[in-house]
Amino acid sequence: MPSHEIPVTPSNNAAMTTPEPGLRRQVMSSSPAIMLVRHTMTAGWVGARHSHPHEQMVYILRGRIRFEHPGGIFLAGPGDSFLVPGNIEHQASALEDSEVLDIFTPAREDYAI
Repeated sequence: MPSHEIPVTPSNNAAMTTPEPGLRRQVMSSSPAIMLVRHTMTAGWVGARHSHPHEQMVYILRGRIRFEHPGGIFLAGPGDSFLVPGNIEHQASALEDSEVLDIFTPAREDYAI
């Protein structure tokens, strides 16, 4: 029976990058097909409106975020999740200090470490 190494990526604030003021990022587990990313946002952070070809699942761990997309605006809080289809312009902002898990498929090469 072949043995496979399965690496564990611990949550580590020291490993987080700061791609923009108010936003911190840690790439967790990933493969070419899928990527798990942890983001923390400070209250008042407003992300740039953008789109990407990747499908994105978002799960809110703590805090509250406001999310804008072509179909409208909604608020999401702890335990909420949603799916952002690829190539959909969207924008998120943090109404309070927040932490989310994002799953991207395929993996985002621009996030790779």
